[in-house]
Amino acid sequence: MDNSGPVHALFQQRVEGDDALLRLAGLRFAQMGVAAEVYASTPDELDYVLQFVPAHARLPMVHLDRSVNVLHGRDRTLVGEFAARFAGRVAGLVVHDKREMGAQTDRLLDGLRDLNASLRERPDGPLVFLEYAAGLDRGWFVEVAERLQDAERISCCIDVGHVGLRQVTATFGDRHPGLDLKKLGPADYRLPGLADDIRDAVSSALPHVLEVTRSIGRLGKHVHFHLHDGHPLVPGLRDHFSFLTRLPIPFSYQGRRSLDMMYGPGGLASVVSEAIAACPPQGVSFTLEIHQVEGRLPLADAAWLFPHWRDTANAERMNYWLSVLAENAMLVPDGIPPAPQG
Repeated sequence: MDNSGPVHALFQQRVEGDDALLRLAGLRFAQMGVAAEVYASTPDELDYVLQFVPAHARLPMVHLDRSVNVLHGRDRTLVGEFAARFAGRVAGLVVHDKREMGAQTDRLLDGLRDLNASLRERPDGPLVFLEYAAGLDRGWFVEVAERLQDAERISCCIDVGHVGLRQVTATFGDRHPGLDLKKLGPADYRLPGLADDIRDAVSSALPHVLEVTRSIGRLGKHVHFHLHDGHPLVPGLRDHFSFLTRLPIPFSYQGRRSLDMMYGPGGLASVVSEAIAACPPQGVSFTLEIHQVEGRLPLADAAWLFPHWRDTANAERMNYWLSVLAENAMLVPDGIPPAPQG
């Protein structure tokens, strides 16, 4: 019996090298027992990567290029091409929302309904998930989901990092008008005096994500989640971190020289549990979309994949990233419904 739950992880070549890195990913995913989510800009690129993804009870998810904008007919056509070509081979296609969609909601809905009509032609084809990514108002995103409730092949992807960061910065801004939390940084001289308010703002992320989950889950459709941690004080990309990460700071706060991230292992467990409760049976999936990892791990049992490499530094970097995915996959709580048996 296959007890695989609806947990995916990011499957891609993270560092420079050859196909041995993708074979390493295939080995580690088979060992982890999780499904894949792959990035792809073109159908040919997706076709190439899928050959390295090991068999799993759950078909892979596909995150399409972030430039894809389903407001435009040409991009909806591209999504349709992916759906037709990979029917029966992938479970879902993820596309980002865009800032301009907030002012063109009706046009967006019309376009997605047109896309839904074309997707109906292939019952074995993937669903399309609109991801919360552009930082628009939570109410807008929920409204779009509600107005698309009858579009059975279109649903939503709740990215907990994107949703949480918007809430944290807004909460802090309400308490400190004119002060942008994202512009402070962990070494800012003002930080010690603001640490309590930052902690309170960061702690507002989880209940906000849980509320979005309940609002969209009650619509009765499949909901996909991108799971990763983050903090608004991180320079550059503020999310896509492991749930086992803390933010280093140059002073002591509550007995540590580090700050809590938005979720941590406990927050991850709460998100997964709430999603399972809110969404219909077999109507939820999760991807550990963790990017920001740096380190090296000896190849050990995978060294045989790299006999032609004179310098295995990048292979060890890739191996370390995959080990972090595996650690985070083990944090996902028990009790998730197993994959349906075909």
